Amino acid sequence: MKYDNKINEIDKLNGKIDQFRPINKVLLKQIKEYFRISLTYSSNAIEGNTLTETETKVVLEDGLTIAGRPLKDHYEASGHSEAYDMVFDLAKKKTITEKDILNIHRLFYYRIDNENAGHYREVPVVITGTEYVPPAPSKIPTLMKKFVAKIPSLKKKHHPIEAAALIHKELVGIHPFVDGNGRTARLLMNLSLFQAGYTITIIPPILRADYIALIKQSQTGKKDDSGFINFISAMAYESTKDYYRLLKQLCQT
Repeated sequence: MKYDNKINEIDKLNGKIDQFRPINKVLLKQIKEYFRISLTYSSNAIEGNTLTETETKVVLEDGLTIAGRPLKDHYEASGHSEAYDMVFDLAKKKTITEKDILNIHRLFYYRIDNENAGHYREVPVVITGTEYVPPAPSKIPTLMKKFVAKIPSLKKKHHPIEAAALIHKELVGIHPFVDGNGRTARLLMNLSLFQAGYTITIIPPILRADYIALIKQSQTGKKDDSGFINFISAMAYESTKDYYRLLKQLCQT
């Protein structure tokens, strides 16, 4: 479960990607759609969604339902896709507000539970598999305001990959929503990366156990963030390699 920090490798690879800029808008749209499917599938699968990557593509691109799959899984795919578009729109600015976070959650969650979509939880929650206890509901509004106020300093103090990982960790720690906290945190992490000029970062479902263990490590015991930061950097490196591969492939056709 040990991951090497890949930040230097990512920055070197981004230097190669810069050689393709300015990137044709048609190519950018193709790449955006490619990552829409990958991120939606992987982020939902981490949370137990049963749709395969191919089925996710069918739901999003063809608007079809998959026989035998729960309706909620279809709603999660559609909602995540809409939130993904919002993240791209929000990336045009350099700030992240509390309203932005609420809107990301609302878009993802309104088909599933409209009453709680985009609203902080009013009930206690238990996270299975960890001794970590999320804050009481009464503390969430204040904690979220402090968290959002802290984001600019995180971005200023840390490398963009580190800052994005810490933003993810902080939101999951507050656990402000009744459900969808992980997916909102991953979308928020990617928003922070986009705003800094980095590509999307995808966490493969096969690495779910490592991902959860490293979040847990950052929340309990010694509360060491380095393992989680290294993990996110490794995921960002793989996603950046994929982005570079797509660019080379599309620019040669």
